[in-house]
Amino acid sequence: MNLQAITLKIVQPAEHKRFQSLMEAHHYLGALGKIGHTLWYVACFDKQWLALISFSAAAWKCSARDQWIGWEYRYQYDRLHLLANNSRFLILPDHHTPNLASRVLSLCEQRIAQDWLEHFGYPLLLLETFVDPQRFHGTIYRAANWVYVGDTRGFRRTRRGYSATPQQAKRVFVRPLRAHAQKLLSQSIINPLYCYGAPKIMLTADQMRTLPEFFADIPDPRRKQGQRHSLPTVLAIVAGAVLSGMEGYKAISGWARALGPKARERFGCRRRNGQRQVPSCTTIREVMIRVDPDSLDLALQGWSAQFAGDDEGLAIDGKTMCNAIDKEGRQTHIMSVVGHESNTCLTQKKSVPCR
Repeated sequence: MNLQAITLKIVQPAEHKRFQSLMEAHHYLGALGKIGHTLWYVACFDKQWLALISFSAAAWKCSARDQWIGWEYRYQYDRLHLLANNSRFLILPDHHTPNLASRVLSLCEQRIAQDWLEHFGYPLLLLETFVDPQRFHGTIYRAANWVYVGDTRGFRRTRRGYSATPQQAKRVFVRPLRAHAQKLLSQSIINPLYCYGAPKIMLTADQMRTLPEFFADIPDPRRKQGQRHSLPTVLAIVAGAVLSGMEGYKAISGWARALGPKARERFGCRRRNGQRQVPSCTTIREVMIRVDPDSLDLALQGWSAQFAGDDEGLAIDGKTMCNAIDKEGRQTHIMSVVGHESNTCLTQKKSVPCR
């Protein structure tokens, strides 16, 4: 087989079922649904499928990878979108040709950054993958110039956070897609080209614990009857979700449900039947509709001031909201101040421009 004649293409929607059925039949981990932004590729020779490979959202936490990059904890969550995880790689039966795997990986590296930009609006800087040493040695990745950076600790994500006990550790390999990828990912101020969506942070344990305290003096607009969650807890969870990039009540509620036991305890969630409960989407919506916005803004400013000491610079930005029009036909203008280093929104104001 002429390896130079092999081509790589993105799997089209009409081919998804075939792609998944082959993964389920031949990959030892089975098929994997799309996790966040995902691209599926197939390597072909004369229209015949030879290999399948998928790239999806990067792992939230990986000590070996994070130490190799050298980024600080507060930057990590806001830049994870610049990484993609090679979540599946399958050479189909009867096509285990020497150097085929390296050829497929090389073709992926040549086009994935541009494909990612075209499909999702931002480029990639780094690829990662995890290899089970009980089954493989990572030879194909080493041959394709991927870098072995260490092993995982063996903990795996579950619905309640991470597994309580470690399991089999996996080898971690990374592949920079451009020069100085480590420097670009770890520097304090990142090029706007690599930004995506609103600035996001990964909340620390101290930040989670202190958030409810700043909302303690806000008047509760709800009736006492039937209250299951304290107002400071609900507001703290909403603030944490928004700081982590969530938009809308459903996204905030989903973020809350994904909180682990320790995070729920830090936010002050009530315990019921041995487990700490988070507020429902309905509760979150009712609270946010009724709570006094000025009191909420002052509380958030106080919390931000406590954690903004490390900021060496501030970014001030504003825009006119198209559909926010008052009775006199004037549009509302919103302005935000965000810390460069902490990625924290220090304050946000709305106003009506003067004529």
